[in-house]
Amino acid sequence: MSTSTSIFVIRWINFLTMLLAVGVIGFGIWMSAHHDVCRKSLTLPVLGLGGVIFVVSIVGFLGAWKNNSILLWIYLIMLCLILVAILVFTVLAFIVTNNSSGHSVNGQRYKEYQLQDYSSWFLKQLNNTHNWKHLKSCLVKTDDCSNLSKRYKTAKQYKLAKLTPIEAGCCKPPSECGYPAVNATYYDLSFHPASSSKDCKLYKNSKNVKCYSCDSCKAGVAQYMKTEWRVVAIFNVILFVVLSMIYFVGCCARRNAARRRSKI
Repeated sequence: MSTSTSIFVIRWINFLTMLLAVGVIGFGIWMSAHHDVCRKSLTLPVLGLGGVIFVVSIVGFLGAWKNNSILLWIYLIMLCLILVAILVFTVLAFIVTNNSSGHSVNGQRYKEYQLQDYSSWFLKQLNNTHNWKHLKSCLVKTDDCSNLSKRYKTAKQYKLAKLTPIEAGCCKPPSECGYPAVNATYYDLSFHPASSSKDCKLYKNSKNVKCYSCDSCKAGVAQYMKTEWRVVAIFNVILFVVLSMIYFVGCCARRNAARRRSKI
């Protein structure tokens, strides 16, 4: 690749990623001002991501603009570290999420999930009292459970519903308990549970209690996290390929900058 082409590509790619970084940092600042504690908890990761993108981009931009081989070296080293981090995270994500597909429920369109089916890493994180207390407070604040009665007006409609993992695990008692559903948000708990599972005793019809302390709810969250991690992992594979191409162009730009400097 010629000197002018490689320098031009690196310069404009990093200029665009600088603008992206400013947008990410702005989003992080907006989240920090939000009253929702659950969103506020994501502030530091978002700001950190924006900061890393900005620093790497400005080093690459200045290196290409000034045709400085030293800055381009630093840029390539940082980009290489990012590529390694993406690769490690992607491999771990596929390993951690490589199990559990849910259990079918007779007569229902949704699946239920069991906590023991997930990796030891998920079990450790979800069984941590501090972690689950925070996650549970976020789940209570969402409208996932309360919206069920708005979406399914009758018990018949509710029985035909295709619930999400969190709705199936946190908004209702496990099917093995045998509690009959009066409607989408209320179960008749006067019946003796058909299972000895502790989740059957933990479930309450109260919108602030539901099954948020149940293992079935933790399993639903684990399944949700697994799905999200898989999406992120696939995105990371694409990102890794794109960054590898940028790294190759950056190597050409650094080599050409070094040659130009040696001729002066």
